Amino acid sequence: MTSPPAIVYTIAGSDSGGGAGIQADLKAIHTLSNGACHGCSAITCLTAQNSCGVTSVHSPPVAFLREQLNVLEGDLYPKAVKVGMLGSGELAEEVGGWLRQLKEKHSGDGGVMPLV
Repeated sequence: MTSPPAIVYTIAGSDSGGGAGIQADLKAIHTLSNGACHGCSAITCLTAQNSCGVTSVHSPPVAFLREQLNVLEGDLYPKAVKVGMLGSGELAEEVGGWLRQLKEKHSGDGGVMPLV
């Protein structure tokens, strides 16, 4: 019987061109783990971009990012977290606070959780 894949979160922006951000992170998580990890995402901003550049960035409300993280954590608890583009100081503060709480939850196992 095989064990379920390890859950890895990527907290980052979405690249409409597919070359970076959430799209690239999810592909890397799957590829580098040979399918042993399942990538979950919390989107901090949406970009309008292609291979030539970024033309616009839209960030969701902080409450929506918090909801994404809480819903994921309630069902798909992470073994590792990767953080990318956060989009604003408010979103960065929210992610930082969430990561501190996550570290406290891991204090019983030495507080060890890979964070990139």
